[in-house]
Amino acid sequence: MARTPPSDLLLNSPEMPPPAYDRPPQYEGMVWERDVMIPARDGVGLCGDIYRPDAEGRFPVLLAFAPHNKDLQTPDATERAPAIGPQPAYSAWWMGAQEAGDTRFFVSRGYAHATFNPRGIGKSDDGPDVESPWIGARYDVYDVIEWLAAQPWCDGNVGMIGISAFGSSQFHAATLEPPHLKAIFPYDPGSAYGEMVTGFRDMYPGGVVHPFIYFLDPLGVAHLHRGQPPGLEGERLERWLAAVDNPDFRMYLNLYNVLTQRGEHTPYIFDLLLNPYDSEEWMRVSEERFPKVKLPAYTGCGWYAYSYKTHMQGCQHWFDKLQGEKRLLFTGPAHLERPWHAFHNEVLRWYDYWLKGIDTGITDEPRVKYWLMGANEWRLGDDWPLPQTRWTKLYLSSWGRLRAEPFPPSSRDDLEEPDAFVQMPPTQTREVASLRYMTDPLPHDVEITGPSVLNLYASVDQDDTNWIIILKDVGPDVSVRTAREGETAVPGDLPERELVRGWLKASHRAIDGSRSKPWKPWHPLTREAQQPVVPGEVTEYSIEILATSNLFKAGHRICVEITSMDMPTGTAGFHNVEYFPYHVCSSQTTLHKVHHSSRYPSHLLVPVIPAGDD
Repeated sequence: MARTPPSDLLLNSPEMPPPAYDRPPQYEGMVWERDVMIPARDGVGLCGDIYRPDAEGRFPVLLAFAPHNKDLQTPDATERAPAIGPQPAYSAWWMGAQEAGDTRFFVSRGYAHATFNPRGIGKSDDGPDVESPWIGARYDVYDVIEWLAAQPWCDGNVGMIGISAFGSSQFHAATLEPPHLKAIFPYDPGSAYGEMVTGFRDMYPGGVVHPFIYFLDPLGVAHLHRGQPPGLEGERLERWLAAVDNPDFRMYLNLYNVLTQRGEHTPYIFDLLLNPYDSEEWMRVSEERFPKVKLPAYTGCGWYAYSYKTHMQGCQHWFDKLQGEKRLLFTGPAHLERPWHAFHNEVLRWYDYWLKGIDTGITDEPRVKYWLMGANEWRLGDDWPLPQTRWTKLYLSSWGRLRAEPFPPSSRDDLEEPDAFVQMPPTQTREVASLRYMTDPLPHDVEITGPSVLNLYASVDQDDTNWIIILKDVGPDVSVRTAREGETAVPGDLPERELVRGWLKASHRAIDGSRSKPWKPWHPLTREAQQPVVPGEVTEYSIEILATSNLFKAGHRICVEITSMDMPTGTAGFHNVEYFPYHVCSSQTTLHKVHHSSRYPSHLLVPVIPAGDD
């Protein structure tokens, strides 16, 4: 790990990784080709837009390919009156689906920019052999790449661009190995395991279900017919009957509404509710496709991505499995502006090297760049997790304390009683009950970068619950705790900032030891591995907390909260923040007891980065 070079210290934007890179625009004019129909190998028309320099010559192409409406990506969508400039995440006009990249930026620097939809999406034709609503037929993206490479204005070099679903399609394309695809930049990709965008493992860590895909439906342009609810047969009927009888699903009437329509309404969420599990078959398919990605790949996400999960988990899983030239980028805590134009300097630097042969130095630097929150600066690393990480245990203790000292065996610490909280369902309360554990104010700065784990010993009085774990930075705090009046409690008005969360459905607690690492418990999340909880029995849970990077400054506290529920903030089960999903929680009032002693050493495992490793 190293700090960014001194010459770049002023470049402290969390969306602009150093070093600074650009080339002067070379081309002013731009040729627009709208609604171009490309024939796939079976004759199905795939519709897209192509923008290229209005000049003689041949240019490399950057392809954006996804099920998001291509007409939201065009310069026309943002430049015609009223012009809609880039909108930050806190703007009500932030439109998440505008993710294909800044056309004028790349065209003016000598690239063609193409945006296409797969079959069954937008203006593309319907057609047979739809493998996934997110990718169309398996080879649609391959056929678009090779068609573009054969055009007289293309120099035969194709890269891909775009984030989220546009990022997922890049990894999918790479597994097909089209000969003219030379490099990819799949930022904020979807799942590495399972279906490329919505694979269960990466989308629903710990097996805790949420309605993210449901919230995306109003922006969808997939060709759907909503007719009368169809009849169901066999295993699908059995699973539907189980889903409509699930009291947790029935409690969320918006989801129950989907179930009553038996797949004719929001089929993506319908299928999830019928089968909220991973599978060994998907694991096999996923592990077979990892070695097929051989070309240079630059992936990553922002620290905001823990709320979406699939972006954060997907990019790390892909980076871990990639064998060729690879890079990993973690940007800041705020969602990127839309239309997406962040870190285009880094995208240009990547493609100038791989598609134009310009020595930009991008392969000479460490493979990992990350924004260190708290310090608000860029850091560099050689691998992920960072090789110099010191995995450090902080033990849950009485009176809400988080301590570095382990519990000595055969001591009075064994007499500690468990802490407890009771959670009523959201049909009865808006109060989210929790337990909270904090360190003393830190004597010096502490950097935590990477994934964490809460190893928890707990009991509940029902046969299942959700564990939701929240890591926070609390402070600064100059208080002390004594027996004097006014000093008996941690002040309740301290600043605090949520960093990241982790999730585990208690019945998914089984561990696959062959795939687990100390910092990453691997839960099978399959139907076969699921086990109801024995009410009242103390059980060990290893709960993955997604990755983050934060400098806890001296005088701040490391804080972990344990809860089992989060709430929709709108009415009728909707959320009033776009795409930030809540989770399906228990419909039963549940008593949770958290144990901490030498027999039950509940502890938080955190990735501490030693100071002075610059």
